[in-house]
Amino acid sequence: MTVAHHPADPELALAAVHGEALLTHTVRGLLGTPEIDLVAVAAPERCAQLFSEVLPRTERCEVIAADSLRAAFAIVEPRLSAHSAVLVHDALRAFTPRRTFRAVLNAIGHGAEVVVPVLPMSDTVKTVDAAGAVTATVDRDELRSAHTPIGFTFPAFRSTLAGSADPGLATAAGATTIPGDPDAMRVASAFELALAEALVAGGDREDPL
Repeated sequence: MTVAHHPADPELALAAVHGEALLTHTVRGLLGTPEIDLVAVAAPERCAQLFSEVLPRTERCEVIAADSLRAAFAIVEPRLSAHSAVLVHDALRAFTPRRTFRAVLNAIGHGAEVVVPVLPMSDTVKTVDAAGAVTATVDRDELRSAHTPIGFTFPAFRSTLAGSADPGLATAAGATTIPGDPDAMRVASAFELALAEALVAGGDREDPL
């Protein structure tokens, strides 16, 4: 499933990179992973038709007009089994390598209930007080930046959905982490769109930057 995280995301998902919508690139990567049986794209009503127009016509891909992931899942759930894995992927992370999807699914297959791809924190992180003055430097060794797809077993996803307004952002304590990939960046600014153009022009992106 792909899900927008912020009010402006549906429009951003239609931004063009190399002549195609970001969402097209996102879904192509998901469909290019044979282990994924169904890609359900949750779309606000206002964007459902536009989303449908930029996506391939295949039984493995479906646009669901729903204003929340909970509503979209309610439509898809009857087609899933108790042994299904559910991936929640940010539609703006259009160039996530297929190996990352496979790694998440593999971790679930080996017993993890929730799986999150992460990258080491490279920036120096500071804490500040109410006036904005630096109070301390945070040790980066235990910090990670998280991205999607977040993987769930079917029972774990149902449980998370029942207790969270946005499972797409859920990073529950105890979740298993796997190495993420720099190419899975979120494309949401003019600079990131330019970088995405460069990624596409560079050809095969299965090797990380």
